[in-house]
Amino acid sequence: MDFREMMESKYRDILHHYIKEQSEQALYAGQKFSRKSIEHKVAPEEIISLHKSLLLEMYPELPKDIIHSFDILLEVMVGYGIAYREHQSLRHQQEELRSEMEIASNVQQTLLGTSIPTVPGFDIGAISVPAKHMNGDYFHFVLDENDNISVAIADVIGKGIPAALCMSMIKYAMDSLPENRLDPSSVLENLNRVVEQNVDPSMFITMFYGMFNPSNNIFYYASAGHEPGFYYDSKKKEFSELVARGLLLGVDKRTKYSQYEKEIFPGDMIILMSDGVTECRTEEGFIEKETLIGYINKYIHLNAQEIVNNIFRELEKLQHFQLRDDFTLIILKKDV
Repeated sequence: MDFREMMESKYRDILHHYIKEQSEQALYAGQKFSRKSIEHKVAPEEIISLHKSLLLEMYPELPKDIIHSFDILLEVMVGYGIAYREHQSLRHQQEELRSEMEIASNVQQTLLGTSIPTVPGFDIGAISVPAKHMNGDYFHFVLDENDNISVAIADVIGKGIPAALCMSMIKYAMDSLPENRLDPSSVLENLNRVVEQNVDPSMFITMFYGMFNPSNNIFYYASAGHEPGFYYDSKKKEFSELVARGLLLGVDKRTKYSQYEKEIFPGDMIILMSDGVTECRTEEGFIEKETLIGYINKYIHLNAQEIVNNIFRELEKLQHFQLRDDFTLIILKKDV
């Protein structure tokens, strides 16, 4: 007995049982039959046609008007069936795409992964959370042989797979830089040439690159149009912007970047972020700078990683747990 014959026999039993007893058990059997029919891709109009033929078999004297009414129902269900099959096909494609995106996201995390260095006298915390599957933000740490700590944070203007591919290119461009690392301004100039030659003209990348030299406690930094960071002066208990100006990466390969410096004292902090932090959107609009500083002050007694984790949770809650942009926050805290 093939599936169609088995289906007809099963439906005959269900229909006969329900007409005779109108029981919950028969209705439940109907639900199971429906799920099995969907599983075997049986079209809705086939079920209607089967129902009509079984009624004629069970009640040969059934009024013709009732029999003819099934023809209308069949026509209605033919259109419904086509739409349903298209819907099922789209669902299948979406599931495949979702699966591919999850794989791509895992590959991206592997390719762009960076470890937070452990440096005596320095506490570092970082968090990066994508708004969707793929992350358009990127951060990277390098600890060289002289214990200089380099940190990069970048943001592609755009989201999704194109942004992720751009970040992969940036990562490998950074890996190709000299072992002894260049000054922040030189790093940006090198990366700018790579981006200008290899990235679609419609896409741009912002980046902040900094390097802390423990021998003189100076933090050197440069920016390619990236979101300004904050500097926390622990002695004055004041926050100020890390002012740095520079053109976005990829606009002009001849661009030169200015380099800035800041002396870091015990208890001071460098706070770096992507615009997904400062452009956190609530019902009233974007959050104010003072709101972000308030959260930093709220958790300032914790270690750097706990600070960034708690700030993320606070801002995620403000947005009703729906990130509108990729979120990256880095804190470098000099031990007292």
